[in-house]
Amino acid sequence: MKNEPFVIERILNASADRVWKAITDKDQMKEWYFNLAEFEPEVGFEFTFEGGSKEMTYVHLCKITKVEPGKLLQYSWRYRDYPGNSFVTWQLFPEGDKTRLKLTHKGLETFPTDNKDFARNSFEKGWTYIIGTSIVNYFDKQAEIL
Repeated sequence: MKNEPFVIERILNASADRVWKAITDKDQMKEWYFNLAEFEPEVGFEFTFEGGSKEMTYVHLCKITKVEPGKLLQYSWRYRDYPGNSFVTWQLFPEGDKTRLKLTHKGLETFPTDNKDFARNSFEKGWTYIIGTSIVNYFDKQAEIL
């Protein structure tokens, strides 16, 4: 269990094209994810952002490692000044006029175990909010507008 990747899936009320745009367009990402200065869905592109707990903000250092437009986006995920490296993979599966989004975060065990912010349950809470609530609400609001 300890070295298992964290995986979460949700059905989103949007086409795969719209979900792809939401996970790769920095202007849309800031609405439901993090506010990124720049983002290009291209292998080798590096981006950073800040996030963390109430007590501590961490600089996230990410580099895109795999892109299949409309289907898959993967990037490394590590922290400035801390050991460890992990990978976040977003996969999109069209299901009629909806899309099943599968997020996998592997390598969590590489982060310092003495820091509660890097504990598996901290990632579980964060991703469950982002994938289970934030992006779901983003598309539900979009559906109301359309």
